[in-house]
This record gives sequence, structure tokens and C-alpha cells, in this order.
Amino acid sequence: MYFIILHPNLRRAMLKKSIEQITIEANETNANSLKRTLGPMHLILIGVGLTLGAGLFSITGLAAAEYSGPAVTISFLIAALGCGFAALCYAEFASMIPVSGSAYTYSYATMGELFAWIVGWDLVLEYSVGCATVAISWSQYLTRFLSSMHIYLPPQLTLSPFESATLADGSVVSGWVNIPGALIVVLMSLILIRGTKGSAMVNAFIVFLKVGVVLVFIALGWNYIDPANYQPYIPENTGEFGHYGWSGILRGAGLVFFVFIGFDAVAASAQETKKPSRDLPIGILGSLIVCTILFGLFGHVMTGLANYKEFAGSGAPVAIAIEKTPYAWLSQAIILAILIGYTSVILIDLMAQSRMFYSISKDGLLPKVFSEVHPKFRTPWKSNVLLCAFISLFAAFLPIHVVGEMTSIGTLLAFLMVCVGILILRKTNPDTPRPFRVPWVPLIPILGILTCLGMMVFMRWETWLRLFVWLAIGLLIYYVYGKKNSVLRKKLKKGKSEEESL
Repeated sequence: MYFIILHPNLRRAMLKKSIEQITIEANETNANSLKRTLGPMHLILIGVGLTLGAGLFSITGLAAAEYSGPAVTISFLIAALGCGFAALCYAEFASMIPVSGSAYTYSYATMGELFAWIVGWDLVLEYSVGCATVAISWSQYLTRFLSSMHIYLPPQLTLSPFESATLADGSVVSGWVNIPGALIVVLMSLILIRGTKGSAMVNAFIVFLKVGVVLVFIALGWNYIDPANYQPYIPENTGEFGHYGWSGILRGAGLVFFVFIGFDAVAASAQETKKPSRDLPIGILGSLIVCTILFGLFGHVMTGLANYKEFAGSGAPVAIAIEKTPYAWLSQAIILAILIGYTSVILIDLMAQSRMFYSISKDGLLPKVFSEVHPKFRTPWKSNVLLCAFISLFAAFLPIHVVGEMTSIGTLLAFLMVCVGILILRKTNPDTPRPFRVPWVPLIPILGILTCLGMMVFMRWETWLRLFVWLAIGLLIYYVYGKKNSVLRKKLKKGKSEEESL
């Protein structure tokens, strides 16, 4: 049932959990089991709901202005290509191991407990800072929307201590705390505690609204594209690595990559899916296809309506683009729809984060509080409360550029590990039933590894440093708490004790 790699120097670090045992644990029904309520359409909407967020309505403008120019559409396509390779690998894993935990659980079955912990801890970072990124952007759009109605929130209460704003009289003030960003995290956490099905219904409504906004923007804006805004389509590199040119396109791809984490959230919802082996591949690949098409069209129209340099420093590029059309009056309506749409992204981020903690806690690597389920709502409510406090502090006190880049590099690392896992599993478990199989192995996983690694290489060194610091903290927690309380290790020790007593 359990097995380990026999090399003596790696024996403990590479302790693995078998696929059979993972499946048995996933199918157990008790007071701490999650309720299966999600179908394939729910899963596609979860993926689309998380993906159509800050990347489309905010990060797109930043990537175009700072790195890619009009070729931001190429950046999206490169990011989507890497996601496509990883999505195929996710789909095979999800059909074989239909449990919560996504890349964490897959790593546990292929590379061992230590690597699983590293990936799980990385995903904690990914979802936490991703949620905080969207919450901060939500606050910026809210401030812009209210100011159009002559309601002005004090910048001290809408910015982090690391940000400043210039007032109408020319004076500069520094932020204290981003209260709107923190409050939206609290509100979405309360909705999530009430139950996954209700959360999915709220998300479905919001996703249809967001897709409608995107389609309206594309349809109305297409006839007012100015071809001059595409000249040059790939701006000449300024001499600085990553600032326009092909290096800028690749850096832009790394920046926008985190918006494609929607299908990871789909995989994390496995234990709440009615027929996971069938529905998870549909949800993962379906959400990726829908979002890739929408992103390509949206980026093309946005950079065609306005010169890419106009998006510099703006947290609301959509509003700038729509003002170039006769439909400028739609600007505020679109911002309102974006505000509503952001709430679904925050909701799904919080859900995926709590389900990740649920899986890690069930394995004993985190305290049991993260896997305790509410007796009525059947949700990990204590985990939701703790994460709410943690992420709301991120949203309140950190600037958006820091948390946005951290989300991207965390996502890339998780996807890379999933691709590696498929290569390992095809060797170690070739006969295990696979309702969905990645085609052209090992080519597809290798291309996924190279694409993800390539985008990581083009990210700033400060982002790499923060990742290493975060992983170092995670390793400390593992060796101080997780390794001592691992359920897998305890079972293994118990089995050895029983053998010795005989």
C-alpha cells in the first residue's frame, strides 16, 4: 500500500503514498468528508471564474505598457501554450487521483512527502497572494468607480503603507491600510463557509456577467480599432532585458501566467465533484480553451483601441480603452461589472486555498484545525476563518506588484512539478487505469517543463528571492511539525512495530 524509494540517502525524504491508498481515503465518508455537489459545468465555471479576473482587467495593461506592447496577445498565447501542456498533465492526474489537493496530492504519489510538502507550500503562496492581488485590484476599481460619483475615499485607507497618492492640491500622502481590499476578503469568506454549492451558484451568476462584459467589449470595440496602435507590433527592445522586444514578450508571459491558475482550482475541487474521473478533465481543459480564446481577442481589441503606453501606471486599462469609442458612457457600467466579477475570483481563490489546507492537514503535515468540517455546512470553516485573517492582512498591507509576481512564479513551479510527475508515474505505475491519458508522452510533459521553466527564468531576481525565502519558511515548518506528525510516517512506524512484536 505504501512504498518508498530505496536509495538510503533519499529514503525518508521520498516516502510516498500509493494511488490506491489515496483513492480509498478520498472515498471515505465521515463527519469530516466534503459534500459532492459539483458537475462538469460547475467545474468549467470555476475555472473560467478564477481565470477571468485581475489578469484580463488589470495585469493586461501593465504587461502591455511595461514589457510586451501590442504583442501582449503573443504573451498570452505563450502563457496559454505552457498552460495547455500542464493542463493535459493535470487532466491525467485528476482522472487517476480524483481527490482534493491538486498538485500537492499528485506529488505525494510520484515524488514523495518532502516534494509534496514543497509543492503544497508553494500552492499556499500561490492562492494566498493571488487572492490578495485581486482584492487589491478590486479596491482600486472601487475607488475609481466611487470617485466618478463624487465619493472620495481617503487614500490613506485604500492604499498599503508602501504606496502613496497625489491629491488634487499637489500634496503627496502615504497609505496606511487598504480597508476595502481586506473587507472583500472577509465577505467572500463568509459566503464560502455557508457551503460549496451555494458558492458555486453565486460564482455561476458572476461568471456569466464577466463573460458578457468581455464579449460586449470585444463586439463594441472591434469596429473602432486604430491600426496605428499596432505599429510597431513588437516594440524594439530599449537595451534593458525584458523591456520590449522578445525578452519583453516572454517577461510579459510570465507576468500574466498567474491568471491561468483556474484549472488548478478545478483540480483542487475533486472531492466535491460528483463524477471526478469524467468531469475533472472536462472542467480543466474546457476552462482553459474558453479563457485562451477570450484573452486573445480581448488583448487584441484593447491594444488596438489605445496606444499601449497609455496603460502605464493605470489599474483600469479597460476604462481607458473604452473611452476611445463612442461608448465612453459604458465605462462606469463596465467597471461595476468588473467589481462584481472580481468577487468570484476571490471566492474561488479562497475555496481552493482552504481545500489545499484540508488535504495537507488530513495527511498530518498541518494541524487538524485545517481539516475540521462544519457539522451543518460540511465545509472546512475553521480553515476559512484562519485564511480569511491571513489573506486580508496581505490585501491590507502589501502593494499589488509584489503579490502579483509572487503568484506567477508560484503557479509556474506547481505546473512544472505536475509535468515532472506524469513522467515519473508513466514509469512507476504504467498499468494504473487512466480515464484520460496525456498524448505523446514524454514530449508533452517535457514541453510543459521547458515552457514553465523558460517563463520563470525571465522573471525578476527579487521575485526569485521572495520565493526562496517562502520555501525556506515552509521547510522549517515541515521539519519542526509536519515530519513529526505525518500520518503516513506514523502508519509506517506502526507497521514496523507490529512486525517486530511478531
